[in-house]
Amino acid sequence: MTSLLDGAKKLVTRGTDTGARIEGLATAVDAARGRLDDDLVDAAESVVDRATSRLRLSASHTVVAIAGATGSGKSSTFNALTGLELSAVGVRRPTTSWATACVWGSDGAGELLDWLGIPPRHQTTRDSMLDTRRESQALEGVVLLDLPDHDSTEVSHHLEVDRLVALADMLVWVLDPQKYADAAIHDRYLAPLKTHEGVMVVVLNHIDTVAPDGREAMVADVRRLLQADGLGQVPVIAVSAREGIGIDALRREIESRVSAKKMTAARIEADVRAVAGRLQEAGGDAATRALSDQRVRAMQDAFAEAAGVPTVVEAVERSTRLRAGRATGWPLVSWASRLRPDPLKKLQLDLGSSTRALRGTHAAVPETTSVQRARVDSEVRALTDEATRGLGRPWADAVRRASVDRLPEVGDRLDEALRGVDLQVARIPVWAGIVRVLQWVLIVTALVGAAWTAAAGLSGTLASTPKVGGVALPLVMLLGGVGLGILLALVCRGLVAGTAARRAGSADSRLRAAVDSVAHDLVVSPVEAELAAYTRARAGLSKALA
Repeated sequence: MTSLLDGAKKLVTRGTDTGARIEGLATAVDAARGRLDDDLVDAAESVVDRATSRLRLSASHTVVAIAGATGSGKSSTFNALTGLELSAVGVRRPTTSWATACVWGSDGAGELLDWLGIPPRHQTTRDSMLDTRRESQALEGVVLLDLPDHDSTEVSHHLEVDRLVALADMLVWVLDPQKYADAAIHDRYLAPLKTHEGVMVVVLNHIDTVAPDGREAMVADVRRLLQADGLGQVPVIAVSAREGIGIDALRREIESRVSAKKMTAARIEADVRAVAGRLQEAGGDAATRALSDQRVRAMQDAFAEAAGVPTVVEAVERSTRLRAGRATGWPLVSWASRLRPDPLKKLQLDLGSSTRALRGTHAAVPETTSVQRARVDSEVRALTDEATRGLGRPWADAVRRASVDRLPEVGDRLDEALRGVDLQVARIPVWAGIVRVLQWVLIVTALVGAAWTAAAGLSGTLASTPKVGGVALPLVMLLGGVGLGILLALVCRGLVAGTAARRAGSADSRLRAAVDSVAHDLVVSPVEAELAAYTRARAGLSKALA
């Protein structure tokens, strides 16, 4: 069964890109869902479903629908083509919403007739009558439909005509000399199908009621109206179903189209092109713009400012200076720094000696100001304006919605991002710890020297104490301990400043990475998803319209 189905598809689409066009339209429909007008997307999806279903059915049959208004002679034309009185005409036509079908070559047509929704009682198989006429053989594979009157007062008739006009492979419109300019058929059917002129034929019936010398002028006027409808290439055939005038010409026109086995593919392609053109018109065809790194960076900077990153980074630097300075400073003076509050503790970002204590705490970073919120909004708007330049309004609106839909989460997400970052500032640098030990060694040395000097001075033995460079050792210990301690503290100030700057830079990088992740999740990723959908839709439509 699968091989037969594939063979049928190849027969229908042979020499065409029909399958690729359908796939392209299906891609565009999927990408446009929720972005373009739902009615338009539904119509496009219906075309995809209809085309796919038709390709699964008989490729050896061509559905030819005869449509027209009440009194146009549509049923008479149908009977003349079939050579049978299958459709009641005139006042004898039944008030039914069902079409009548005549099939030349019944093999494989049953599933197609079921798809068309033609009840068995309204089906006639032409080959069942053992007809060996040339015209019957030439019409082998035709499924000829006589549709209800499109201008009937019965609503069900309108619905049935609309349904079958959408399903037929080829359309034959029968006009009446008295009503061929009626807006009902031109505005509702002909003009909207201007993309389908390759699968249409117009018949001017009852030509026998027109004076011979006026027939050409009337046919020319019909062509003028079709030109105005955008159907200038549609052939116009003057017939009289009752007198048999022009029926052979109409039959030959149908035969020539059916024998090429291209009407099904042509109809599908016309449907695909028409609705793809409407989708493209609604959404635009501008090239997709990638988000510029500069614009994304500017938005991320706005997020970082709103998150209080500069405040935290400054606190990290000041805290490191305070802690490292306290550790490396001269102990007899540096104790005073304990009276100064630690900037990180003030922000509640460093509440314990373990880095684990930094996580799960509530940061006391200053509230986002209205100016900062306005800057975030401004940068998001600038990013989307740049990304949507040239896009159709529906797609531009979709990108803008995506960019702001999750902005209400910004405050909580940024707060969470700050709390989840390990600033790695809980401990003083290793070198500062070593310096602190040295400072206390020097202080102890100075204190020992001071005590020794005092004791020796009181006992009068200072002159007899060991000498270093001619100076009493106790004095060397006292002065050396104090002097070296102060000198070491002064030297370490540069190291403290460098360490504070490095830690602040590291904290800035970590915090901005967390903030950038929030900006990407809430704005960049949704915007890129919409732009990717637009790219898929555009590529699909290009494929459908190629």
